[in-house]
Amino acid sequence: MAGPVHVPVMRDRVVALLAPALAEPGAVFVDATLGLGGHSAAVLDSIPTCRLVGLDRDTAALEIAGERLAAWSDRVTLVHAVYDAMPEVLADLGIAAVQGILFDLGVSSMQLDETARGFAYAQDAPLDMRMDASTGMTAADILNTYSVEDLTHVLREYGDERFARRIAERIVAERDVTPWTMSARLVELVREAIPMRVQRTSPGNPAKRTFQALRIEVNDELGVLERAIPASLHCLSEGGRMVVMSYQSLEDTIVKRAMHAGATSSAPHGLPVVPDSMKPWLRLITRGAEKASEAEISINPRSQSVRVRAAERVAA
Repeated sequence: MAGPVHVPVMRDRVVALLAPALAEPGAVFVDATLGLGGHSAAVLDSIPTCRLVGLDRDTAALEIAGERLAAWSDRVTLVHAVYDAMPEVLADLGIAAVQGILFDLGVSSMQLDETARGFAYAQDAPLDMRMDASTGMTAADILNTYSVEDLTHVLREYGDERFARRIAERIVAERDVTPWTMSARLVELVREAIPMRVQRTSPGNPAKRTFQALRIEVNDELGVLERAIPASLHCLSEGGRMVVMSYQSLEDTIVKRAMHAGATSSAPHGLPVVPDSMKPWLRLITRGAEKASEAEISINPRSQSVRVRAAERVAA
């Protein structure tokens, strides 16, 4: 059965950024966050000689992507793995280096649209939020076990929530009456905790930041990203390119820091001869972070917050 239709964010731009590195026959492209396979399908269709290694921690996504990519099955290898395991996955496949890597860090359309996963705050659903539903703590586990201090930290650091302490205190008080299981109850608690004067001046659902923070904590998203970006850059061959699509500032900061570190000389200022080991080994392709056009945002609202950065490896 075919998977749900979704529109890959900045699809054509992503393909254009990766294409020069994948031009040689036999080039290997890693989609580190395969999702429903939209970006990978576009790459495979545009570059008929490249090979895909697709990673995803979500087994349901891998199954749907496998169906979508069936026409290119002779060039596709799909692996159930979190993307910080990329070096180990490639080693197991006997691949020494790759020519292209894509990270699309947004929650996939399937995860947002499938009510039972509990990612979206618009429908009442079990408080799960695991990208890999086979392992790890759920959002309900966090709400039912974390202290006020730990919940406050999560909401403030990962959701940039001004009223983190107030929300955390109410979460703990409520669980002493009834354990947390469903999302609608949490949405209502957050709505009641945030002053109405603030809600009137802040667009969108007031629970958005709380749900983002819980999702990041459940999946250790920032910890995984901190490990994955530097390690994956070192998986690139000379001339290889990485494209990263971030959707919130914490992610983009991690990506920016890693790419800029590789694109900056480590030699002391004024050193007359710079050793090769201190020269930049990356070249930044994008000027800052690129955003979706207004035309794309009007067609695909999920592209509104995307920030795209790309870098090329220029030295081994």
